[in-house]
Formats: sequence, structure tokens, C-alpha cells
Amino acid sequence: QVQLVESGGGMVQPGGSLRLSCKASGIIFSIYIAGWYRQAPGKQRELVASLSSNGNTNYLDSVKGRFTISSDTAKNTVYLEMNSLKPEDTAVYYCNVIGGSGTAFAPWGQGTQVTVSS
Repeated sequence: QVQLVESGGGMVQPGGSLRLSCKASGIIFSIYIAGWYRQAPGKQRELVASLSSNGNTNYLDSVKGRFTISSDTAKNTVYLEMNSLKPEDTAVYYCNVIGGSGTAFAPWGQGTQVTVSS
């Protein structure tokens, strides 16, 4: 069965950095599009960054230039490097795999909380 486990969240001050990790079991990230999503309180979950099997990346406009998605195929792990964090980046962050319909199709993990506050 597919399991996604996110980690690396925490509380940082504005301008700080965090590196999130997502370890997958039961599915191979490198043959799919991997995505990082986030959900802030009272808001819908949104796709923040994606990484395709050929290495193409896409980012939400508000995180371009600050966030970087990458992967380690040997570890079957996807990362999200987040720099210059802003209070509006506060959310629970999740990873998933994106199917041909453009939607996530693996069971959601527990996510990892990112809080940006002074």
C-alpha cells in the first residue's frame, strides 16, 4: 500500500528557512509527477510545487524564487527547500503524486506543520 510520510516542519521567523522531506513507500516517485501541497486554516489545499519525471518543475507564483522542489530517487524521497519564509506560508504541508488528470491520487499523509511567525 502507498504511504507518504512528511517531515521537517517547524516554527521559524519571517525570512527563515526550512527543508521538508517526503518519504514514499509503495510507490516510486520518479515515475510520476511529485507535488507539494499546503493547506492553511480555513483555506483549500493548494499545489505549491511539482516535479515531473523528466525534471521539469512548476511553482505557485507566490513561492517562485523562494521554494525549490527536488528529489533523491535512491531514497524515494522528495524535498521542498523553503527560503525567505513569510507569515502567509504558514500551513500544513503535504506531498502526493499527481496523475494524468492533474489531481493527487495517493492517500494523504499526516502532513507537516510550518509556522512562520515573529
